[in-house]
Amino acid sequence: MYRMRVVSGLLIVFFLASAFVQTYSLPKSIARGKELYTTYCMSCHMQDGKGMENVYPPVAKSDFLKRPAKELIENILKGQSGEVKVNGVVYNAIMPAQDYLKDEEIADILNYVTNTWGNKNLKPFVPAQVKKARS
Repeated sequence: MYRMRVVSGLLIVFFLASAFVQTYSLPKSIARGKELYTTYCMSCHMQDGKGMENVYPPVAKSDFLKRPAKELIENILKGQSGEVKVNGVVYNAIMPAQDYLKDEEIADILNYVTNTWGNKNLKPFVPAQVKKARS
């Protein structure tokens, strides 16, 4: 009888605790990222992600986005200056730091651009990665 109460109690605690755990939704992150991209990124990288020829690099079908997650996060947090090669073309424009964006917003933008316009990222960005890169 005692064992039955203990097991029942543990099951109840488990189910109550799991009710508060939210699973990460990549599709929702991508949808939020699309809106954020429109606000913060589209003026340079354009609506179709193709950038501006010889001025701003593309994020569409971009080999640059295959870099390690930490580098991509730091690119948004710290900005980019100096020459950068994307899809075999050298660009030399300044991308301002976007460190004022929240961790979730940066993860959402990266999930959007790395899963749109011919890009496919199998490992989603999560806010904890951005938080870690800030420190």
